[in-house]
Amino acid sequence: MQHKEAITIEEQIAKMQERKIQIADIDKAKEILLDIGYYRLGHYFSPFEKGYPKLKIRAHNYIDGVQFSDAVRLYYFDFDLRIILLRYTSRIEIAFRTYLTYVLSIKYKSNNNWFVDENIVDKNFVDYFKSTIYDNIKKKPAIIKHHKKYKKVDFAPAWKTLEYLTLGEVLTLYKNLKSTDDKLDICRHFGIKMTDVFENYIETIRILRNDCAHGSPLFELKLNKSVRKGPAYNDIPQNSQSLKAALDVIHYFINAISPNRAKDLKDEIAKIQNDIKSKNPQLVPILNKSTKMRF
Repeated sequence: MQHKEAITIEEQIAKMQERKIQIADIDKAKEILLDIGYYRLGHYFSPFEKGYPKLKIRAHNYIDGVQFSDAVRLYYFDFDLRIILLRYTSRIEIAFRTYLTYVLSIKYKSNNNWFVDENIVDKNFVDYFKSTIYDNIKKKPAIIKHHKKYKKVDFAPAWKTLEYLTLGEVLTLYKNLKSTDDKLDICRHFGIKMTDVFENYIETIRILRNDCAHGSPLFELKLNKSVRKGPAYNDIPQNSQSLKAALDVIHYFINAISPNRAKDLKDEIAKIQNDIKSKNPQLVPILNKSTKMRF
């Protein structure tokens, strides 16, 4: 099979018209395609194909009357939601890292490198941290400066070092804590009594944040692992891998961090939902079904 060749904006327009996609303003469509991209925008046409959501092979056989503007509006719903969620998931990441670092650095006050202590953290993680993770961290200006000042230490203290871990690495560190009491001290701060539920929730946030950062379509998000029932989520099992389930987890954590910010989050999401309802009501059934949210 030959690879497909790139096609011009004019050819992209022609192909969509052949597929019975209605384009009211050709010049505006060209502008949008140069801004968003034909391939990226293509993801937002999928709900308008006959047979959606069961599209093993995309035939581009669209329902009657589909508008180019429908996919564009769906894209901008995703875009607006992504901007909101990146801000709030970042807030959760910082709070999780900060509390873990603080609690364990105070508990193991005489050992500011507790994160590589095999009495505290599983040996496999310690070995990986030493061989791989710290190689990247020690290139950071603040860490370089630390080692210039303290030439005989192998690692900067936890409150400097852990600032440079990704959310996934902080979660992995948490999972590899040997003491259940250490884990409970952290998850109970966020109102969660079971460590496995806490891990599931943080993993949900990590996945959603990565999807936001990499531009994956959010409206049809399906989590690899179901959100566990608990204080953040108590919906039916069929919805546990949906965008709504992930949003429930985010709202729970933000509320645990700051009830005022939780209200802001709720209001911001309600605004983009109301914009869809008032300006593009034809998208409401699609979004209700795919996201499990209530528009």
